[in-house]
Amino acid sequence: MGRRLSTHREGPVRGPDLLSRFLADRQARRQEHLLLSRLVVPVEPGPAVPLAHAPEAAAALVEALGEAARLPGLLPLRDLLGMIGAHEWRRKGVDVPALGARLHPRYGVFAPVRGEHVDLVAEAARRWPVAGKQALDVGTGTGVLAFVLARAGASVTATDVSPAALASAAEDAARLGLTGRVVPVLADLFPERSFDLVVCNPPWLPAEAVTPLDRAIYDPGGAFLARFLAGLRAHLSPGGEGWLVLSDLAERIGLRRPGEVESLIAEAGLVVAGGFEAVPTHPRARDAEDPLHEARSREVTSFRRLVSAS
Repeated sequence: MGRRLSTHREGPVRGPDLLSRFLADRQARRQEHLLLSRLVVPVEPGPAVPLAHAPEAAAALVEALGEAARLPGLLPLRDLLGMIGAHEWRRKGVDVPALGARLHPRYGVFAPVRGEHVDLVAEAARRWPVAGKQALDVGTGTGVLAFVLARAGASVTATDVSPAALASAAEDAARLGLTGRVVPVLADLFPERSFDLVVCNPPWLPAEAVTPLDRAIYDPGGAFLARFLAGLRAHLSPGGEGWLVLSDLAERIGLRRPGEVESLIAEAGLVVAGGFEAVPTHPRARDAEDPLHEARSREVTSFRRLVSAS
């Protein structure tokens, strides 16, 4: 059904400019999500899906829903398929070359399938050693950046508002032998203390999220980025620094004004003390059929080293 909806939209997702194409595509995806969410399947105690040819879903359901999975009820087919897919990610793991290891994210936690931001932080930790530092990873998700910093010798507090993300990060920290060097903490951005180093790879597109998982990519109104920069200086120890990793796709589409990030940095009493860039290597950057190919093929992910202006 999803494929049919994608191929039977009213004309291709095109427009006079990239922003129009982006907004049309998001609207189509929102409608597709709402429609497909109305198609539900039964779940029986076990748990099991009592339909002919239904896949074995017990492990996926329990991983995603806990003991609630064993209750009878109805579940959107889209959610069920997402849970099964997440179970496969979790079982097989996601390769992270910068770590030389695989991560096993839980359902509802965005997998680090794009490696540019991880590689940038790993390179930064080589240029500006972090050994012995007290570090904070804001919006840790799977914990991948926290693991890079911990492997480089930092003691890392990893914050997130998602209990699933924190549980996933704790599990992979244990697998990597980093329990104690990475401490997951439930917090909205910053805990009540200061750090030698604060790292953040915020959602990079200031637009509405369609699904909960979209929140790893979409930052409505750019609020997350603005709040992070506004609060960063107050959470830096004397001589501390912040590392911001951010794609410029929003500027290329027209979702963010050129120079807006620089203005937010200056308003927060910060200056850029160094940085470098990476180009995308993911498949969508090479997909000429993508309505945003013009922007994706030129996208640049920047690493900015931020320090107090005075």
